[in-house]
Amino acid sequence: MPRWIFPLLILSALIIIVEIYAFQAFKTVIKNKILLYAFLLISVAVYINFFVTIFSYSRSDGQTPQFQMAMGLMLTISIPKLVIIFVLFGEDFYRGIVKLISKISSNNTQAMPSRRKFISQIALGLAAIPFASFIYGIIQGKYNYKVIKYQLKFKDLPAAFDGFTITQISDIHSGSFTNKEKIQYGVDLINQQKSDLLLFTGDIVNNQASEMDDWISVFDKLEAKEGKYAVLGNHDYGDYMDWKNPQDKIDNFQKVKEIHQKIGFELLLDEHRYLEKGGEKIALLGVENWGKGFNQSGDLQKASAGVKKEDFKILMSHDPSHWEHKVKKDPLNYQLTLSGHTHGLQMGIELPGWFKWSPSQFAYKQWAGLYKEFGRYINVNRGFGYHFFPGRVGIWPEITVIELKKE
Repeated sequence: MPRWIFPLLILSALIIIVEIYAFQAFKTVIKNKILLYAFLLISVAVYINFFVTIFSYSRSDGQTPQFQMAMGLMLTISIPKLVIIFVLFGEDFYRGIVKLISKISSNNTQAMPSRRKFISQIALGLAAIPFASFIYGIIQGKYNYKVIKYQLKFKDLPAAFDGFTITQISDIHSGSFTNKEKIQYGVDLINQQKSDLLLFTGDIVNNQASEMDDWISVFDKLEAKEGKYAVLGNHDYGDYMDWKNPQDKIDNFQKVKEIHQKIGFELLLDEHRYLEKGGEKIALLGVENWGKGFNQSGDLQKASAGVKKEDFKILMSHDPSHWEHKVKKDPLNYQLTLSGHTHGLQMGIELPGWFKWSPSQFAYKQWAGLYKEFGRYINVNRGFGYHFFPGRVGIWPEITVIELKKE
């Protein structure tokens, strides 16, 4: 028996359980049979689309927008139904207790209490929140660009760089894009920040260099007075698809690196550059991808060769786990690290200033925003684009603007 049969049976059984519970809630509240069967028809259509997409998927194609949309629709109808299950299971537990008490008291004639309509109404009302959020996230949320600004103070910042501004973007994932007008709006928003320096921290494509062909004319309009620099992310290596032969993968990787030059970015491959201003300088370092459990091509020592401990340093490293495991305690003292990679999982809850939550935090200690340990900072950009799920729910695409100040 093929290995995928058992997981498929488990998934099918879970779907059936979810649908039965959800249908109970709809049946209790909605008496119109047309609406009830429309509910079933939509669910069946989404499931058929999902399974057809999965079984026709080939790693040699990469994750196309069609593949991502199938995943997105599946999540959109499944997660609200899990909310329904959570509520109705609580009521079923109560109903079971009532029935058990009636048996213990020898009142065996008492039937199982019927499902209460208002409980089903509560379940559907709560489920409507994630459903509407996912619909919005797919249609508009992935273009809901947010400019997040920080002012960071450093005692060892050269005085000439007091007030120096950096715009950071990350995780473009051009292979997921479908709307050029919306992406152009995001690019224009980046330029409106008029920062001194523009830094891109990796994942320009999902897998293939050709994904960027239609977007070069958009991203080559990005501007920065003091230059544009970039590093690679884990997706830029082409590791997540099957290639006809090893040389194709090598050629693709070379083309991915050449994309950065086409859009006016200098790609730093375990290298550093000194930025000079008013007779003083700071070091800008860029490493190839290094991630816990991911590609670990990055060589921090190679990138830092010739850089002094007393130099003020800005490090670009795509995966924040690099900072956690290798950078933050390094004696060379990297004052500011810029990362991306996590996307904040593209879904979560953020109340600016006092609360943020996402399943991403169970995988990454630093998963979105600014963190400080040992007197050193890391900013984890939430990403410009999107991947796997074709939307964003609560975790919006980000353009980071950092102003350096002399303390």
